[in-house]
Amino acid sequence: MQDNNYSDNNNNSNHNHDKIESRLETHRRWLYFLPNIFTGLNMASGFASIMLALKGDHYKASMFLLLAVLFDSVDGRVARLTGTESPFGEQFDSMSDVISFGVAPALLFYHRFLMDLDRIGMVISFLFILSGAMRLARFNANIDRISVDYFQGLPIPLGALALVGYTLLSLELKWLVTLKYVAVVYMLFYSILMISNIPFPAFKKSEWVKSHKIHALLIIFVMMASVLLYEEFMVQLILTIYVICSFINYFKKRESLKGLFNGTSEV
Repeated sequence: MQDNNYSDNNNNSNHNHDKIESRLETHRRWLYFLPNIFTGLNMASGFASIMLALKGDHYKASMFLLLAVLFDSVDGRVARLTGTESPFGEQFDSMSDVISFGVAPALLFYHRFLMDLDRIGMVISFLFILSGAMRLARFNANIDRISVDYFQGLPIPLGALALVGYTLLSLELKWLVTLKYVAVVYMLFYSILMISNIPFPAFKKSEWVKSHKIHALLIIFVMMASVLLYEEFMVQLILTIYVICSFINYFKKRESLKGLFNGTSEV
């Protein structure tokens, strides 16, 4: 009799354990789904920007791209916090980035500045998309071989922000729209930066950020607040300062940074 009771209790224990394992597995699947929600929102924002750019609403199209940048910055952090990083998530994120930070800003810039240039405008816009896609492909190929302190070339979200910033600035300084070939050179410049080997500081694991967390948070807060209050000027200003400082850092530390990307796959 005692053996039967023991057997029943053991079976119940195993059954309860299986139920708990099943629930944990279900929750785990939902956790894997969570960062992909933000990636999907990134893609949706890029698609909305394309639709608005085609309608000629360049301000709202720019705002949706800023929203896409926000979602893009969140999905990776959520994946790392929940321990749900996966090859699927990496590929999904890259495909989303091609739409939101390649196709969408290129169309926005084309409709705002380059439509009158006809084929030249189309080619220049395509080169931006091509450079962004190549930048993503190189990043994925070298993800385990590059320094965590520097990006190899300008990241595609920042390339997109360069076009968004210039577009927003032109809404205030309307004469910029008439400078067609300045826009061409500007777009080509940022296309080249994305596929260059110039090291751009990443800050993610920066020693300064680790030792000055409060100061870093304050800087981020000030930048976000300034963008919310004066987006027409601040997106362009912040990005330009980052690019200029990156060039200064590169030329000052050129010898020590030499060979930083050796062993990585080239474009």
